[in-house]
Amino acid sequence: MLSRLIALALALLLCSTNVAVAAPPADDPVVYPAFTNVPELTDGFNLLYEQKFDQARAKFNDWESRNPDDPFGPTTIAASYLFEEFYRQGVLTSEFYCDDKKFLHGIESKPDPERLKGFQHAISSARGLAGARLREKPGDPEALFALTMAAGMESNSLVVLLKKHLDGLKRMKEANDYAKQILAVRPDAIDAYVGPGSANYIIGCLSGTTRFFLWFGGIHGDKKLGMEQVTKTAEGGRYLKPFAKILLALAALREKQYELARTNLRELTEQYPDSPAFAAEYAKVMKRPIRAEIHP
Repeated sequence: MLSRLIALALALLLCSTNVAVAAPPADDPVVYPAFTNVPELTDGFNLLYEQKFDQARAKFNDWESRNPDDPFGPTTIAASYLFEEFYRQGVLTSEFYCDDKKFLHGIESKPDPERLKGFQHAISSARGLAGARLREKPGDPEALFALTMAAGMESNSLVVLLKKHLDGLKRMKEANDYAKQILAVRPDAIDAYVGPGSANYIIGCLSGTTRFFLWFGGIHGDKKLGMEQVTKTAEGGRYLKPFAKILLALAALREKQYELARTNLRELTEQYPDSPAFAAEYAKVMKRPIRAEIHP
């Protein structure tokens, strides 16, 4: 495994995924849904965080059908499939995060093939629409954000669900590169911090030897920086704020920062009282009986 990581690191060093893009004009009048509170999309994400996946996806599909050229539409649909599979597999739980074998190597069972197919179709659609936008308008913020999200979610899918760690690391680096680009042109794209933040934290949890060789390929890991970046989204994000909060809470449990974990989980349960996942994790951290099961 280590030799394969070394090979990947050297390959990434020789072939960077950085893409130079022009920033949009400062007086750009376009209103981008990814950086605006669109009621339908907000409702969809709220349903997602309540584990009402079919209802959330219906909202996203409806919005996409009326905005067929916007790459953010299929991005939200992809997020619904990935979040649902993570829920079904118990990924966003303290049992998963605090078990190094699971956290660093992926799920023990196989992901649902139909759900994975839907996810990959949505990712491909988002990439295609984003690419078309960038060809027409270099530096388009909506396109860059969609590419950031697509690469980050695909990295999560490859590493956690499919256990294709080398491919996942490549996508992780791509997500980091796109995140830098979008934040350069849209500093208010706070949701973009969750990608590099989670990547920094996960890589920071790897062994020192593995991190050393990944460093030569331009892949760095820093647990402290990762948590700081995720915190930015948890405090000031738009659609991904709750997602960042659960990631931050679970990372805090790994780091034995129990008060930070309790605070974020309490806030999630207050915002989403119908969420069985958030209720169960809060009950665990408070050492109370679990009245709602995470797994259906």
